Amino acid sequence: MPTAVAAARPDASAAPESVPHCPVAVLIGPPNSGKTTLFNRLTGLRQKVANYPGVTVEKHIGRARLASGRELDVIDLPGVHGFASHSPDAKITYDVLDGRIGGLPLPEAIIVIVDATRLNTHLMLLEPVLQRTIPTLLVLNMVDAFEAGGGQLDDDALAAKFGVEVVRTNARAGRGIRAVAEYLDRQAGQDADPSAQKPKGPRPRPPLPTVDALTRRQEKLRRTLAAARYRTAGPSRMTRRLDALFLHRFLGPAIFVGIAALVFQAIFTWAAPVMDAIEAVIASSGEWTAARMPSGWFRDMLTEGVWNGVGAVLVFLPQILILTLFLGILEGSGYMARAAVIADRMMMRVGLPGRALLPLLSAYACAIPAILSARTIADERDRLAAMFVAPFMTCSARLPVYALLIAAFIPERPLLGPFLGTQAATLLGLYLLGIAAATGTTFLIKRTLLRGPTSGFVLELPPYRVPLLRTLLLRLADRSRIFVRRVGKVILTVTIVLWTLAQFPRVDGATPPVEESALGRIGQVIEPVIEPLGFDWKIGVGLVSSLAAREVIVGTLGTIYGIDNSDESSVELRAALRRDLDYGSAVGLLIFFVFALQCMSTVAMMRRETAGWKWPAIQFGYMLALGYFGALAANQLL
Repeated sequence: MPTAVAAARPDASAAPESVPHCPVAVLIGPPNSGKTTLFNRLTGLRQKVANYPGVTVEKHIGRARLASGRELDVIDLPGVHGFASHSPDAKITYDVLDGRIGGLPLPEAIIVIVDATRLNTHLMLLEPVLQRTIPTLLVLNMVDAFEAGGGQLDDDALAAKFGVEVVRTNARAGRGIRAVAEYLDRQAGQDADPSAQKPKGPRPRPPLPTVDALTRRQEKLRRTLAAARYRTAGPSRMTRRLDALFLHRFLGPAIFVGIAALVFQAIFTWAAPVMDAIEAVIASSGEWTAARMPSGWFRDMLTEGVWNGVGAVLVFLPQILILTLFLGILEGSGYMARAAVIADRMMMRVGLPGRALLPLLSAYACAIPAILSARTIADERDRLAAMFVAPFMTCSARLPVYALLIAAFIPERPLLGPFLGTQAATLLGLYLLGIAAATGTTFLIKRTLLRGPTSGFVLELPPYRVPLLRTLLLRLADRSRIFVRRVGKVILTVTIVLWTLAQFPRVDGATPPVEESALGRIGQVIEPVIEPLGFDWKIGVGLVSSLAAREVIVGTLGTIYGIDNSDESSVELRAALRRDLDYGSAVGLLIFFVFALQCMSTVAMMRRETAGWKWPAIQFGYMLALGYFGALAANQLL
């Protein structure tokens, strides 16, 4: 990292809002401009994520320690192309710039970062920012691609036309970061000057531009770039060749399916050795702990309940990280935007713009960030439709359930040699079933509850790039942290509650048979409702517990069956399931988890995003009905 920006102090993770005197700078730019990469370079730490007061839009904020020793809070604003949009991201962006967010002062400086190869569109963002009369730095990023393609630009002429300082950067390689940090250092110094007169309170907001104003602004930008002798090369030969392949009418979708098949095969094959190692560590550590503790209920709860229940879920972390890694590679390479273009041809037929593909793809990690990222869709009907169907995408929490049942009921045989086996093909089929449900549901609700025209789809295709290893590692670390936190809070709590319910009521101090315990009695109340699906009370308890987190069902079944070290590779747990489920009911259970909304966190997020219970209630009831009748059909037909 350049010497102008030192790494953040150990206590930099503390909420920046706790130091109100610290000056604030905001980082604004279009999507795919390298904004977050620059943010990471400046702050020296990953984003601290929170929500803006009163809304669910996320706030990414970090502390930069500058060469002078001064400190400054940097806010990474959502990526926007301009202020004409009515999307929540655009609204929060100009609320921050105007000082209308509680707990955040007016920024001391604004950094506008743009892709140097796309100034004819990205600079549309600069003029409305300059209307705020806040010191502004224009950062021309990705100059490596711009200069390699023979691009030309008179930086001084551009700076004079707009009245701002201009810096060239390559944020990926660290070029130009020192100059950006020095600019921020100067602004932080002015904030420390008691004689400087600074406005207080929110600024008057400039009106949203009309169509005529946007047209005039484009014409002015064209003249400005001409005066600055701006010239850039078109797409490289490699880009044209790759786009001809990936965007081909027939080859493009086939390549996408092939990539998906590779991902699913990797989830089963690559993760297996690491999962076995984690399982062995959990088993040996549990035995070591049990041998050194006095016998009693606390040792039993710790080893049989907590250790086995939490361990049964932790073992799936490698599969989740493999999925996260592939998604990061596809997004960082620029392929994901091409996938959105391919999908637009089909998605428009069911009522969604291609832009909705990006939130839906993020749902493969978790539906909650997918629902949040849908706020980039400006049209309210399209946004609601995308949020409604996002939980149909197979999130990583379903993987433990799928892996357990597939391993128990689907024998592994090669289908396409070493490239695709029956288990991976089954997993792929479950993903495709979720996509089919999302497609059909979108078609239905866009012609009933959310009737209206589909908004247009405009998406800039980013250049193809080799994904940054550092970015991928940070993404994996963040996903691991989220998963472990989920295990440590939700799953640990549920595991302890389930174990306790299985231990009582005791007779003469003895643990009751599980079917006579409080847990068993709860399951027997549920059993008549799920019996037509081929499920017994044990599966019923698992379904109820999985409302807290889908993957909890694995540990729940291990607790009910009294199996130590239960996970998807547990031979004992598979054998127990084969005794209680036939093939039809096992397929039914898989289908139930494809369709049903077994995640109260997602329900809560829908309530917050839609400001009421109407849409979450409709969504939960609809998906539960699909899951129930889908499982019923499988049990009756297979």
